[in-house]
Amino acid sequence: MPEQTQGVEMRAALLRLRRATGLQVVFGGLLHDGRRLRIAELTGALTPALHGLAVTTGSGLGGRCLALARPCAVTDYPSARHITHEYDGAVAAEGLRSVIAVPVVVRRTVRGVLYGALREALPIGERVLDAAVAAARDVEQALAIRDEMYRLLPGSASGSSGYSGASGRSGPSWEEVRQAHGELRELAPRIDDPELRARLLAVCGRLETASAGPERPTGVTLTPRETDVLAAVASGATNAVAASRLGLRPETVKGYLRSTMRKLGAHTRLEAVVAARRAGLLP
Repeated sequence: MPEQTQGVEMRAALLRLRRATGLQVVFGGLLHDGRRLRIAELTGALTPALHGLAVTTGSGLGGRCLALARPCAVTDYPSARHITHEYDGAVAAEGLRSVIAVPVVVRRTVRGVLYGALREALPIGERVLDAAVAAARDVEQALAIRDEMYRLLPGSASGSSGYSGASGRSGPSWEEVRQAHGELRELAPRIDDPELRARLLAVCGRLETASAGPERPTGVTLTPRETDVLAAVASGATNAVAASRLGLRPETVKGYLRSTMRKLGAHTRLEAVVAARRAGLLP
């Protein structure tokens, strides 16, 4: 899976975490070789000291989190005794004291770490821990969905970074189109002007049919709300996140997903997304 695509999931989760908790700095990254993580996403920082920092398994708070595959926290990073201190210079440059690190685990494999930090030596409360774990779960689900789509789509190779979709679209640029499509689908119901809303949905329709493959099933159509929900799921959103984005109840989202899966002959949400893209119902 292209690194750029994975970074989108991490960036969105970190922004949600910061908004939900008030943490002064949030950052994170994904593993590249199974044991080394590079900090690629950073929000709230005052210096570039942490950006690009390579964290190895077992080193520092993040390395401990990688090794144990569970959340780790320190109230005062410089004086913490249960971690090593290879990264004290970067941490001190940013003025961080209280830090939490939460692993991103997909199919029992640690894929990355989300961090949150304060510039005061204050205990990390349960509310912040729960929010950080929830953010990591969002990234995990998004990565799992994308992994499965890459595996199932024709022309893809498991673990390949050269992904090509059902219509031969190349990875990162086509993923940006898909992300834009999902955002437009979320925006359309909020537009009061019926003419403008219709034009926006027409653009969405053009994006959807642009990726249609040769095996488009006859007679398969989705309602606008089913398409909205499936587009949110395709972006990696959980049912709760999709409900929040679309102004629906989580139970309603589940209902739309069930009907969509039935129409597409899919047994899982992953299969539904893949089938919809093959059919030209999603970009």
